[in-house]
Amino acid sequence: MSEGNTLVLELSTGTVTIQLRPDLAPNHVERIKELASEGFYDGIIFHRIIDGFMAQAGCPKGTGTGGSSKPDLKAEFNNEPHVRGVCSMARTNQPHTANSQFFICLDDATFLDRQYTVWGVVTDGMEAVDALPKGEPPRNPGKIVSAKIV
Repeated sequence: MSEGNTLVLELSTGTVTIQLRPDLAPNHVERIKELASEGFYDGIIFHRIIDGFMAQAGCPKGTGTGGSSKPDLKAEFNNEPHVRGVCSMARTNQPHTANSQFFICLDDATFLDRQYTVWGVVTDGMEAVDALPKGEPPRNPGKIVSAKIV
């Protein structure tokens, strides 16, 4: 896939622009592009939002227990720090289990460094991420209206 490296998430709370980082995690970026292009993320909720930590989405069940039908990815841990605005893949406690779920850091979470795959950073629209309803799961969860690669 040779299209752009910008992901635009139209959230129920506003627009978020994410700069994809294929230099850090080429396979994870490819997966995000693939899923976004297929419409996988459209309508998916943010099922886990912990104030001062992160906002997580990408589970088709809305529970944090599911992924896409594609195979899990081999970890591409890198030295990019988990700071506010960084986008990283969620996984189980096994390193090579990232699939479709991801999280956006609401604050610095450097204790995650080199244990989760960073694949992008929010360049615009963090206020829309901050505005997502908090909870595990939130009572009225925010959602991804659409995800597009531009």
